Amino acid sequence: MEIVIVGAGFGGMSAGALLAREGHDVTIVEKNEQPGGQGSYFEQEGFYFDMGPSWYLMIELYDNFFQEFDKKAEDFFHLEKLDPSYRIFLDKKHVFDISAQKETNYQLFDGFEENGGEKLKKYLESSKELYEFSLKEMLYQDYHSILDLVDGKLLFMGYKLHLWENLQHFIDRQFESEEARKILEYAIGFLGGSPKNAPSFYHRVSHSDLNLGVWYPQGGMRKVTQGIYDLALSQGVNFSFQEEVELLEVHEDKVKRVITSKGVYEPDLVVVNADYAHSELDLLKPPYQSYDENYWKSRTISPSALVAYIGINSRVENLAHHNLFLNKDWDSGFEAVFNPDKKAWSEDSSYYVNVPSLTDDSAAPAGGETIYILAPGLEDSPDLREKFLNQILDDLEEKIDFNIRDKVVLKEIFALDDFKKRYNTYKGTAFGLSHTMDQTALWRPAHKSKKVDNLYYTGQYNHPGIGVPMTLVSSQILAQEIK
Repeated sequence: MEIVIVGAGFGGMSAGALLAREGHDVTIVEKNEQPGGQGSYFEQEGFYFDMGPSWYLMIELYDNFFQEFDKKAEDFFHLEKLDPSYRIFLDKKHVFDISAQKETNYQLFDGFEENGGEKLKKYLESSKELYEFSLKEMLYQDYHSILDLVDGKLLFMGYKLHLWENLQHFIDRQFESEEARKILEYAIGFLGGSPKNAPSFYHRVSHSDLNLGVWYPQGGMRKVTQGIYDLALSQGVNFSFQEEVELLEVHEDKVKRVITSKGVYEPDLVVVNADYAHSELDLLKPPYQSYDENYWKSRTISPSALVAYIGINSRVENLAHHNLFLNKDWDSGFEAVFNPDKKAWSEDSSYYVNVPSLTDDSAAPAGGETIYILAPGLEDSPDLREKFLNQILDDLEEKIDFNIRDKVVLKEIFALDDFKKRYNTYKGTAFGLSHTMDQTALWRPAHKSKKVDNLYYTGQYNHPGIGVPMTLVSSQILAQEIK
């Protein structure tokens, strides 16, 4: 078949490689100037910034994808295991390193509460069991009806591990200390969710970082982007950049023409990797939308974000490669960004700081440092951007006893309006659909259109969800369904 894929994100490139391998004639049309979607990058004055994903986790999911082509990740980039995996700042005095060594983490949790190490060990055993069960029984399966979930193994696992309660309650039952609870709950934020609205099913992610470890592809996540791009090219995929799709023209329940800023395609089949809501609402006429405006308004959408890309002419002190600054008022911090009635940045926001140049000399000029700051938020304007970033830098500089602003030689801010403009994301969301109970598995948007026979979707909106490795799995599910 002649297949057009809309969007060259990780989902689009991986789907393209898989479909081209089957002998199809695949063209990927991308509105921006480079592959990667939200995994793109920019370079300025010798500073290299991954614009989106910066964590390399769930290494076996990458391996499973590359094995489809008799390859492995190391054929495309070199992986280094980080130690510490990441650093957590609760305040200036309470700073903890999460080690790549499990025994060290058990000792750390012993310092938080009585028998903390044993509690963590038991928690991680549960996380590992669920993670491995998911890989074997759930992750690579598509869901079309409730009958797909009526499975004895799944029901037993749900009963055994209390998977139907929320993540916060699940963790709070097992740990007493604020430190332990925050460390184990933080990860859901990277899935666009809150511990209060995410099912405890997602405690499986603790296995990926606390058991399997946090890795870094030398050269940054842009090397992962380049690797999958090169793989797609090797399978014969054609790419067209700076070509935005404007309309999917449907006749007799099939996409007959893909109209772009540069021309027209008449494919046999279309796969969309662009933002799902944008594709449905803006590229299709209402009769052909599987999910209309009311559907998207009813969904729990992850917040937007402020991302600051900062280059400094000095080496930074007291930071690790990955750093999490967790706010004091945990509940109100999540409430500020997940309550639809809230319309402003959180005054006491948690945030994430990535310093890849501590691991990778190529990320910054000699003697300099590349700093990436990410914080959730809901509004955008030039004044708000500067105000919020300065608020974060006030807190950051105080906690690490290091003046960043006096050493800045490069600063770029990417926020809500940029997410809309560059990626066409719905309401400027940074992650898409949150992982709530009613937005998991069967209840995420389908891979196949319900209204258009030859229209399919891949990416973070589908099952299994948010994250680079999950989008690779989404494409593997998609390719199998098309086959």
